Amino acid sequence: MRIHGKVAVIAVCFGLFLLLYFWGGNGAEDPLPKQVAGEEKKEVGNSSPSPSVIGRDVAAKFSKKPSAGVVSRTEETPERRKEAKASGRGGDVKGNAARPAGRRRRPAEVMHLAVVACGDRLEETLTMIKSALLFSLKRITFHIFAEDPLAPQFRERLDQWPRFISARFQYTIYPITFSVGNAEEWKKLFKPCAAQRLFLPVILRDVDSLLYVDTDVLFLRPMDDIWSLFRSFNATQLAAMAPEHEVPKIGWYSRFARHPFYGVTGVNSGVMLMNLTRIRSAAFKNSMIPARLSWEDLLHPLYQKYKNHITWGDQDLLNIIFHDNPECLFIFPCQWNYRPDHCMYGSNCRGAEKDGVSILHGNRGVYHDDKQPAFKVVYDAIRDFPFEDNMFHSLFYPIQTKFLDTVNTLCGRIPQVFLKQIEKTLRKVFEEKVVRHIRLHK
Repeated sequence: MRIHGKVAVIAVCFGLFLLLYFWGGNGAEDPLPKQVAGEEKKEVGNSSPSPSVIGRDVAAKFSKKPSAGVVSRTEETPERRKEAKASGRGGDVKGNAARPAGRRRRPAEVMHLAVVACGDRLEETLTMIKSALLFSLKRITFHIFAEDPLAPQFRERLDQWPRFISARFQYTIYPITFSVGNAEEWKKLFKPCAAQRLFLPVILRDVDSLLYVDTDVLFLRPMDDIWSLFRSFNATQLAAMAPEHEVPKIGWYSRFARHPFYGVTGVNSGVMLMNLTRIRSAAFKNSMIPARLSWEDLLHPLYQKYKNHITWGDQDLLNIIFHDNPECLFIFPCQWNYRPDHCMYGSNCRGAEKDGVSILHGNRGVYHDDKQPAFKVVYDAIRDFPFEDNMFHSLFYPIQTKFLDTVNTLCGRIPQVFLKQIEKTLRKVFEEKVVRHIRLHK
């Protein structure tokens, strides 16, 4: 018994020794998270660094003695999150508040849209802006270039729109200006003031990218969708347009142009994505001198060389530029710039037949006469739609009903081309703005 008792006492003592050994050994590693949190507190209290700076400082301090086989992710531990939230509540009342070390939500992206309006284009331009706001999801900044008499009219009309609409956009009105050459000559180049678009990279120096549209353009789906095409640009592309035509045999440039043009059928500039930063920094090949020229230095000499051979003004100059620099242009399909030419000679825009029209371009004045009633039906419905009404009942259904009166025309015989994206977009807008809103507030 004595022997068994001694063995038992020895076993108990040995067990206690092992327990104390492992307990003490593990405890030596516990202070690391506390030390990180303490040093973060010190940094936040002194200079309010950003989360990325805190992360780099902590990593530098502990990278000298890494634990073997352990990947450090101290920035994601629960202790760090609690400390970050605590530090984010304090700060300087004057606006230098300590930034939380947790993940911050990125500022909402703002899209930029430019338009040039002169003469009697006030109502048409406002209808275009209205269509962009009805369907788009992100906020939009409008850059409106207008003749002096139109500027106060734009302000008056835009400022009358309901608050729930005006909260989704901001606008700036600019005078018509041309940085090189004869201003009056540029102003009368084609349609009044249309050449202004050529000078957007020079004037809007604080804008990185934008979508330019003619006044006779209507959005039938969110502007967000064409804006996303910027992500499809490769390293050399700095602008995007649609082909002037899909069929060379009936295309204007392929039959009548007396100057160089892009590709087989040329491009139409009524809807144009522009990476202004790239345009400003690029050097363009040209047919005048061996050296490359900047965008601003290129415009006036190019106009002087071809002014007796161009018909469509600034659009022709753009075709010449991208003929010499084809690697700079991204081509998007015809449904993003759908014009009467795509249906008045028979349907020749396969993208629209499949997916519907995304952007309607009512050139040739078709919104204001009876030559292409299918286009006029859409324009009238958007122009007359009250912002406060239900879009399905007061916009989509009237368009659908009035299309019955256009079936005897070539463009009216394919109503699904005009209606498909409108219906799809209205459902998407409803889901984004109503269904999702209800879910978030349950």
